[in-house]
Amino acid sequence: MKKPIIIGLTGSIGMGKSAVASMFADAGVPVFDADATVHDLQKASGALVPAIESAFPGTTGPDGVDRKALGAAVFGDRDRLALLESIIHPAVAERRKAFLASHQDADMILFDIPLLFEKGGQSGVDIVVVVSAPALVQRQRVLQRVHMTPDKFEHILAHQMDDADKRARADHVIDTGKDINETRADVHALVKMLRAGLA
Repeated sequence: MKKPIIIGLTGSIGMGKSAVASMFADAGVPVFDADATVHDLQKASGALVPAIESAFPGTTGPDGVDRKALGAAVFGDRDRLALLESIIHPAVAERRKAFLASHQDADMILFDIPLLFEKGGQSGVDIVVVVSAPALVQRQRVLQRVHMTPDKFEHILAHQMDDADKRARADHVIDTGKDINETRADVHALVKMLRAGLA
């Protein structure tokens, strides 16, 4: 039986990755969303809440993990961040494995992974798609978010690979700096091209 092609979708903050992932879903590609999985694992009665509370006391409550408190607990501290990742990443990997197993009949599957290159995840996918937009567009989008500040934005950027480097490593780049319908047409054209290659 033929295995599905694994597409890794990535891009820096504010580049429109979630919008592009939903366009792939609209084109009939099953999408595994790493961020959504983390939210699920950290919600009220989420599987990781006890382990996170144990490692970072006071960062959880009746609604699960308090993301603001947890963010403050690891902000700027590499060791504490590494400890948090050692709790989260294996759990996400298990969910991804289960997702893959349940979609073995699909011709392709998309893994939406924000830090694909930063965490060496590209070795686990067949094709890398990077979403990209001009820096000014990215900045405007991110600074419109609730609780986002210019300092916080710069801190996040400092921990992500440069957009130009991501584009250089990509198999395909989706430009989200133009009209959304053009971007959607690009995604559908890419899916069509990949499917044609499978035929």
